[in-house]
Amino acid sequence: MDSDGTQDARGTHANPVPRARSVMPPMPTEAPSARPQDGSAFLTWLRTPRPEAVPGVWRFGYRPRPAEEPDEVPGRQLLTGALIAFLVGWLLWSLLQNGYLGAWWALPFKLLVPDSWRYTSNETWNFVLYRGYELLIALVIMVAVGKLGRWGEVWRRFVAPRLHRTVPQQPAAPAPAEDPVEWPQLRAAGAVDAAERLAAEARAGVMRDVDHARILRAWQGVRSGRFSLATFTGTVLKDGAAACVHPSGARDLPGRIARHDLLTGQVRLGTTADDARNPYAYRGTGLGLDPELLGTSLVAVGPAGSGKTGTVVRPLAESLCLHALAGRAAVVVVGAAGAGLGPADAYDVVVQIGNPESVYDLDLYGGTTDPDEAAAVLAEALVGDLAEPHQGGDTRRSTTVLAQLLGPFRAVHGRFPSVPELRQLLDGAPAPLAALRKGLQASGQESLLRELDARERQMGNPGDVGGILADRVALLDRPAFAAFFDTSGQSRPFSLKALDHPVRVRIDLPQRGHADASRMLARLVLAQFTASVAVREDRSLFACLVLDDATGVVTPEAVRGIQRLRSGNAGVVLTLRTLDDVPRPLRGPLLGATGCRMALSGLTPWDGQDFAEVWGKEWIEARDVTDRQIIAETPAGKVLHAVRQVITGKAPTARAVTVRQVERERWSASELAHGVPPGHAVLSLTSVKGEHAPPLLVDLRG
Repeated sequence: MDSDGTQDARGTHANPVPRARSVMPPMPTEAPSARPQDGSAFLTWLRTPRPEAVPGVWRFGYRPRPAEEPDEVPGRQLLTGALIAFLVGWLLWSLLQNGYLGAWWALPFKLLVPDSWRYTSNETWNFVLYRGYELLIALVIMVAVGKLGRWGEVWRRFVAPRLHRTVPQQPAAPAPAEDPVEWPQLRAAGAVDAAERLAAEARAGVMRDVDHARILRAWQGVRSGRFSLATFTGTVLKDGAAACVHPSGARDLPGRIARHDLLTGQVRLGTTADDARNPYAYRGTGLGLDPELLGTSLVAVGPAGSGKTGTVVRPLAESLCLHALAGRAAVVVVGAAGAGLGPADAYDVVVQIGNPESVYDLDLYGGTTDPDEAAAVLAEALVGDLAEPHQGGDTRRSTTVLAQLLGPFRAVHGRFPSVPELRQLLDGAPAPLAALRKGLQASGQESLLRELDARERQMGNPGDVGGILADRVALLDRPAFAAFFDTSGQSRPFSLKALDHPVRVRIDLPQRGHADASRMLARLVLAQFTASVAVREDRSLFACLVLDDATGVVTPEAVRGIQRLRSGNAGVVLTLRTLDDVPRPLRGPLLGATGCRMALSGLTPWDGQDFAEVWGKEWIEARDVTDRQIIAETPAGKVLHAVRQVITGKAPTARAVTVRQVERERWSASELAHGVPPGHAVLSLTSVKGEHAPPLLVDLRG
């Protein structure tokens, strides 16, 4: 049985055609063998509590904290007060013992204890009785000074935590009905044999976290009615922990650089700093992102060397690849060749544009057979970055021009034009246009003939955008790309229509020597992604596009597409060196369209201003402290003030404190530019359910 969304993804066009079929790597004949591992580590991981928490908190082993910071006495003041209280109690006891305070404290003993007890001939009894009363007085003194010195709080804050660490607590064994190792959900549904097999595999150490997540995903397919219980049970009894394996046959990645928890779907990116600007509930907790947060999209801005790729993009890509192996997600990672986005073995498809050794090609038209849809996506890639006042900035006119050529060409040749053919058509070469006209006349395509006539009439007019489109297509009509973007069926093009399946894709862009072409291809992938996820049949799979360096990619249509992704269970991750790489009118809409926003260290004040505006302001309690010098009016007071000033070096003052509510920016532009330490970032989060996390200072190295 294939798990939910893990069917064989070969031939991934929505409507496959013989000559331009998008492909997936061949499915292996058998799954790789599971190497025996220490089962106790897996069982401990599975049984570790994961309580519900606010968005962004790493839930694995998390201990909830109060939402508000308790009004605690500072540590030094608390310890000093406890010591002074002890000394006061000791002094009082010494004075009582030595008779300096009289014998009044023994009066209750004399009044309450009978004379026959006190004047008995048994010296031992007299000693015990009297010393017992002294002990009672000592306990009263100790309780009183302990309460004044807050000894209980000293114990809770400084002693008990250290004792808890030095004496590990053994976790209680969960009941079988609550033990996740026993798969209680399967037992409750009657699949006892399958639960027994999986529990035995877990104890034997042959089950991994990816296996558990994948089988749990398949079980959700049974619960939703997509698969039958009998089919699921038979597959589990046959294959055990290797049941419902991914089409690639892989059950794990070649290696991991980040901490992952597939039970909650989180990847740990760092630790929230113990900083006063962070809410108390977040301080010192791990920071974890999951599809619930990435579904609102993420934009990360930071200069080169701030850690965007190594501490943000790579862990997120790794997490999404693990989700894909578990049948939960489809991921496309786009970046420059050699950017360190993970080994090729971690992906099902690796498209290396410009590299003649690349096994896969990129479908220039996104796998569609509709000329109008192909024209809209291609126009966005070619001229979407041009400013609106420019004559080629109106992508609607560019879409019309491309549709006037793509429709007739497909009707005549049964495919879309290659890059050289498209360039000739846009340049108005007589021979290709004449061949198109002849083919349309022979097949009686009158409506398409009118389209071609309209295109020929527009050629040469001052407002025609065909020349601009031809210049942009010329960036792809280079010798380095001669073997790519083939439409004749001789290559293996990958189409983003494959996002109906849990596929892992990496696209390497040739930024060295072809920067303009790389930016255009990045726009093409983003446009195809937003168009494809909107028409997916299986939206239970989370689809994510990770775009390392989105310079020149953000366009008005791209922003509108990002806004629509949340409803399609999809999201994008964009990184930028600076917001100056985004047109000024689009910076606010981009930050508004993405629910998760990250500002890394080294940000410029201008970029910080945009983040400060989108994060807004908050009400805080401000304290104004005023010191007023005290003027002595009597001679004795003047002498006392003079002595105090000689001792302290300061004139006697009276302090006045004024508390008021003021509105202040959560993070100012200056703080973002100069107050974020290296290796840190300020990150705000929004989940697809609408839950928010305020801007948090995060240590990405923790």
